[in-house]
Amino acid sequence: MTKILIPSSGPDDWQQFLADPQKQWKRGYSAMAAALSWEAAQGLPPEIAALLGQNVQLLLAIPEHKVALPGGARASQCDVFALARDGDHTIAAAVEAKVNEPFGPTVGEWMANASTGKIERITFIHNLLGLPDGAIDHIRYQLLHRTAAAVVEAERFKTDRAAMVVQSFSQEHRWFEDFASFAGLFELGPEVGKPMRHILPSGKPLDLGWAVGAPEFL
Repeated sequence: MTKILIPSSGPDDWQQFLADPQKQWKRGYSAMAAALSWEAAQGLPPEIAALLGQNVQLLLAIPEHKVALPGGARASQCDVFALARDGDHTIAAAVEAKVNEPFGPTVGEWMANASTGKIERITFIHNLLGLPDGAIDHIRYQLLHRTAAAVVEAERFKTDRAAMVVQSFSQEHRWFEDFASFAGLFELGPEVGKPMRHILPSGKPLDLGWAVGAPEFL
């Protein structure tokens, strides 16, 4: 994949980067909602900015950004990857957009009859995030690998902080309980629209949050 990026001229430019551009590009679905939201903001959508800092500014955003992780050829594809600045600190943020779509299989389901590659990947994520010892089979795998993608990119771009934000356009906060279970791994108690912080084994701060997108983008 080329490392040369071309500026967007509007939301429709985002469609080409989807895994299934025809199926996923529909009003009321997360891909289009995210595109409309970010393009309208011309920066960080306000609900995401509120989680990242008082004076946060967007430096750049990349739709459908793929981050390679050890163990297998399939990358973690962030709905939006953003580099931002909050005062003297820079932030690498992976954003997972949702409307009604679930987070996919649990770790237990994903690891059923696990290949060597899957074992390598889950071990990498476990060590990278500093997950506690014990069962994580009930956690949604997508939340783990998307957070890992944020941390990997924070290291690559040498930012001061990493962040993983769920940008949910569900006004009923569907699947928030899955996010709460994930945050519980770090002994964090999530609230909608409130930032949380976990210190990674590397010493780098990892910010987590659930942001609620405006219904006008559905």
